[in-house]
Amino acid sequence: MKLADEIMALVRREADLHSRSVAGQITHWLKIGRAIEHSGSYDYARITAALQGQLDTKDLHDGEEAAWLDAFIEKMGEASQAEEAFYAKRQAIGLGVGLDAGGNLVYAKDAAAR
Repeated sequence: MKLADEIMALVRREADLHSRSVAGQITHWLKIGRAIEHSGSYDYARITAALQGQLDTKDLHDGEEAAWLDAFIEKMGEASQAEEAFYAKRQAIGLGVGLDAGGNLVYAKDAAAR
């Protein structure tokens, strides 16, 4: 499928904003479109505003809140570029680089041994 350059630019921007792949963003938009067709009260602009901190999540309707929560959980599950750089720097100087499954601090030397 071929999409116009301006559409692909929008897809890439939103994919970056929501920590998705391009295919993941297109799939997400398809699901949103379907949900909008089936719901008269669903407003994805409000969900995006809440994800960007421009709208309090208490102001979202039930369907919007569920979609926001899904997007929030997905976004929180992926490290940002700044977080990746932060932990790479800590690893380089031998400081803690994260937590193990038990919640214990893992150091660079421990991570390298695994």
